[in-house]
Amino acid sequence: MRARVKKSFDRFHVMAGQSPAAIAELIAEEGVDIAVDLKGLTDGASIEVFASRPAPVQVNYLGYPGTMGAEFMDYILADAVVAPLSQQAFYVEKILHLPVCYQPNDSRAPLPPAPSRGQAGLPAQGFVFCCFNNNWKLNPSMFYIWMRLLMAVPGSVLWLIEDNKEAAANLRGHAAARGVEESRLVFAPRLSLELHLARQRLADLFLDTSPYNAHTTASDALWTGVPLVTATGAGFAGRVAASLLTAIGLPELITENLGDYEKLALALARHPARLAGLKQKLEEDRLTTALFDTDRFTRNLEAAYEKMREAFLAGG
Repeated sequence: MRARVKKSFDRFHVMAGQSPAAIAELIAEEGVDIAVDLKGLTDGASIEVFASRPAPVQVNYLGYPGTMGAEFMDYILADAVVAPLSQQAFYVEKILHLPVCYQPNDSRAPLPPAPSRGQAGLPAQGFVFCCFNNNWKLNPSMFYIWMRLLMAVPGSVLWLIEDNKEAAANLRGHAAARGVEESRLVFAPRLSLELHLARQRLADLFLDTSPYNAHTTASDALWTGVPLVTATGAGFAGRVAASLLTAIGLPELITENLGDYEKLALALARHPARLAGLKQKLEEDRLTTALFDTDRFTRNLEAAYEKMREAFLAGG
């Protein structure tokens, strides 16, 4: 990815280890019109660079799903699902919508064939619920829904990412406390993106988390043909999966509350033909709908930056 990005620009500066002041000085010297912060208030961020306003237009985008609360950030790039304009009062930045979906996706991402279930550590038979979100996105209310689903679908398993041994042991213990055999929780070690996408094709249904959704993991699931059920949250971080499903033409997988989320997940697990229809739709529409149309997204992003620049020149 780094090599592809570097090849796409006329100039590419590596500023790792440089002070915020040095980075800001270079931005100003280069005459940057629009500076985009892809980290926001996350680990490794350099918000101090933007605090000195080295560029006339400064944008919060992609890495942080919410307002940075900083007066020196002019815009947040979003879409009508994750940040409707009715929520502008909760953002310091001006919300600027990209058409359909704010999240970029790579139409050239790998899509290798799936391994066998045995190779992936899954039982030979049985319905596979999965959630490859980071373990810190799990909470009791979501986990108990998942345990009820396992109890209601005999022979099913829940396939989770293994962030660490302690988390896996804790989750197995809580499953047992809810009457679910520990063996029905299957933990997947972290792998390279290509190998992970390959094994994910073995899952039957992706169960989203709330109040913090799957983001990249949701688009990975849809790319590999795995339907995803979500419950729309109140804020940006809890509305991303709904945005992705809208962009790929599957609004029927979006629910408004956790009760409906549980009912829909159970209905899909109990009706193989209905689920197969959704998988077929994903396969047919993956490259024809907006979510994985990288060229279309690029044009929309360019238009958004042009709009920002024009507004600045007009004094807006």
